[in-house]
Amino acid sequence: MRTICVVGTGYVGLTTAVCFADLGNRVTGVEIDLQKLDLLRSGRSTIYEPGLQELLERNMRAGRLTFTDDYAMALADAELIFITVGTPMGHDGAADLSQVEAAAAGIGQHLARDAIIIDKSTVPVGTGDMVHEIVSAYTRPGARFAVVSNPEFLREGSAISDFFKPDRIVLGSTDRAAAAEVAELHAPLGAPVIIT
Repeated sequence: MRTICVVGTGYVGLTTAVCFADLGNRVTGVEIDLQKLDLLRSGRSTIYEPGLQELLERNMRAGRLTFTDDYAMALADAELIFITVGTPMGHDGAADLSQVEAAAAGIGQHLARDAIIIDKSTVPVGTGDMVHEIVSAYTRPGARFAVVSNPEFLREGSAISDFFKPDRIVLGSTDRAAAAEVAELHAPLGAPVIIT
């Protein structure tokens, strides 16, 4: 069992949090929208995805899944931290990375232990370096962390099935040991892992 934090509980984040909890991990979702947070804390999904509500309820009852807006609480024991925030397209067609930047700053300010930060948000090449720089700027001296990119291939309407039966897991990082640890997290899914 691993201790996981998922920052952002939109479509990808909530699916990721619920499914990793269902694999037996202890997961805390960070959501700064207080209206969404209230719904999640009461055991109600904020998105519609077949099977998600049942998994949400089951894992909350089992004590494996919680939600908060408090980064310090969510990161206190987190070994693996997923960034799953929105990256809407700007007027120029480029991804707006402001939510990724804010998530990285929040992580850096409250990182309590050595950890691996996994970016699942849809981002351009090089974003992992940006996340590393932002976390480094905010975190305590001597903090050890690595950044791994893990693009998401979930389809609306079949996200639960896509999570549990992926064609492949793609990981990218300059830290091979961190990528191997994230690959190990995905091992129960039985999918081939591609590390770049």
